[in-house]
Amino acid sequence: MARIAFQTLAHSYVPQPTGEEDYALKPMEHTWDDGGAYALLGPSGCGKTTLLNITSGLLRPSEGRVLFDGRDVTPLEPQERNIAQVFQFPVIYDTMTVYDNLAFPLRNRKTPAPKIRKRVEAVAEMLELNHLLARRAKNLGADEKQLISMGRGLVRDDVSAILFDEPLTVIDPHLKWVLRRKLREIHSEFGHTLIYVTHDQTEALTFADQVVVMTEGRVLQTGSPQALFERPEHTFVGYFIGSPGMNIVPVEASGDRLTIGERTLPVDAARVRTALAKGGQLELGIRPEFLQLAEGSGDSLVPATLERIDDLGNYSLATVNLEGRQLVVKAPEDQQGTPGDRVSLHFPEHGTHLYCNGALVE
Repeated sequence: MARIAFQTLAHSYVPQPTGEEDYALKPMEHTWDDGGAYALLGPSGCGKTTLLNITSGLLRPSEGRVLFDGRDVTPLEPQERNIAQVFQFPVIYDTMTVYDNLAFPLRNRKTPAPKIRKRVEAVAEMLELNHLLARRAKNLGADEKQLISMGRGLVRDDVSAILFDEPLTVIDPHLKWVLRRKLREIHSEFGHTLIYVTHDQTEALTFADQVVVMTEGRVLQTGSPQALFERPEHTFVGYFIGSPGMNIVPVEASGDRLTIGERTLPVDAARVRTALAKGGQLELGIRPEFLQLAEGSGDSLVPATLERIDDLGNYSLATVNLEGRQLVVKAPEDQQGTPGDRVSLHFPEHGTHLYCNGALVE
């Protein structure tokens, strides 16, 4: 396993980039610790696969260096980096048996036969492929072939890191849950450095210890699922993580107060002053899980108008209108109301965030 670091790394597919818009990966400094389980999460085209391919050596960066345990591996080919990579679609040998497919990476390294058998049988049991070891791969379904492909990446115990590029795309939805759990178990048992690329937040949040959120070639935030949910450092992270995403509304500052239209919001005055000193567009962010519908009125409550309530079984989503801005509240399942009703909103301090030009104001 290895600690992987990127120093002033950037990449452009344009031969002579002239501006930031020409870069698929904007300049970054980033580190993945030895033995960590990471997910690269972001929309299509944000640079996830580019960063993964630079890590593996399939792509050489336009700028900067890639370090494995402090050693510069930027000019090295994939086979010289001791990396295992699992791709979006199965990469296996159809004419071989499942056993021979799993054994292939070890035989290439002239691993002794007893160790090969031990490792293949262990990985096959983890992935529930042991009953298929004698069968040829060409007769298997897409799910089983992708399991073999994943097994080929996991069978070696001497790799610097194992990279997964959206490996569950072709997998049955129920099996995805099973495989994510198994990957967690494998990571816990063997301590590999695992890097997992996905655009699916559920996959990222249930697989990784640390999630790297990317957009437009930038790393916006790296953190635990809890940190990303409770304290997004950028409005994009707040909107992208969660279902529904964070409520984000433009606000104005008046002295030490924040306002939406004629309404004053209960936000700490020190944060307002800090935001004003930065200058730029101010936005308030609060998740539907933290915003509350309250009874009565008072300085800590903000009046709004109920637009609708959607019953989702074990909870309701109330959509309210605050001075022309729509906000969503995750409410108890028995929450009742009629469109047009006046309601009061409570903004608890721990879940209410202020952003300036998209960045969190501390």
